[in-house]
Amino acid sequence: MLFTAANIIYGNANWTPNEIVGVGTEYLAVRDWSTVSGVFLTDRDISSAAKVCVIGHTIVAKLFQTADPIGQSIRLRNIPFRVIGVLDKKGVNMVGKDQDDIVLLPYTTVRKRIQGSKYDFLHAIMVSAASVSLMGEATSEIEYLLYERHDIAPGEDADFRIHDTTEMANVLGTITGTLTLMLSAIAGISLLVGGVGIMNIMLVSVSERTREIGIRMAVGARPGDILRQFLVEAVLLSCVGGLVGFLLGVAASIGITKVINSFTVGKEWPTVISFEAAVVAILFAAAVGIFFGFYPAKRASKLDPIDALRYE
Repeated sequence: MLFTAANIIYGNANWTPNEIVGVGTEYLAVRDWSTVSGVFLTDRDISSAAKVCVIGHTIVAKLFQTADPIGQSIRLRNIPFRVIGVLDKKGVNMVGKDQDDIVLLPYTTVRKRIQGSKYDFLHAIMVSAASVSLMGEATSEIEYLLYERHDIAPGEDADFRIHDTTEMANVLGTITGTLTLMLSAIAGISLLVGGVGIMNIMLVSVSERTREIGIRMAVGARPGDILRQFLVEAVLLSCVGGLVGFLLGVAASIGITKVINSFTVGKEWPTVISFEAAVVAILFAAAVGIFFGFYPAKRASKLDPIDALRYE
């Protein structure tokens, strides 16, 4: 990676990106990124120091708006660069930096055409480990390789530094685990409170409909029929509540997103709704209805028909 900074110009519009980076062909694989249109840099672009670039969505919005940027030319330090690709949306990182406000060039182009250097150098090399557990091993292998390539004898000071994100990943894992545990506890308490509410409602319903239960039994309804009736009512009650809760959650998410976007100029936070999570929520609601509705339903099915008919 080679970093530089400059204004970029297209027609009458100009913009200063957060990052202008010279990269190689493996950059997207290391960043786990992809393009949504056009193509990425090729080995031929690197070897020829081609005047081509790949841009992020923020650059598209600032310079091209609704126009298709593929094939268009932007000027960077008075040098024309042809846009060959647009990156997929990445959003902001952990510190709030817009990752889509980026221009990617061949690193040889940055070195020769922008910085005017004849020396073979890089600012940084970004590496991705196969997993968090292998980061320590990867760091050791990289350190050994660089000592060998730079001809550094044992005991001599290294002319490079290696930074890994293990500690950051561990901190994020701890935060994520804590949040998951806290949200699970809140969800559990909510389910318990909702379940107790359903059970109380069904007990009141059984009490108020005792004569109805007696009449049904008198005309041939079996205890299992009464049990199924009240269980179905409990499940319907909990599922309707779950659906209403889901709709309120969607409305709240959209509203909060609009409030946040009203304070962020040039950046739009999307509202992401997981319908898989909604299905799981409805299934949990049904399970709560069955679990807490079983006792009232069982109590209704055990009523004596004669006593039920006499009930006032």
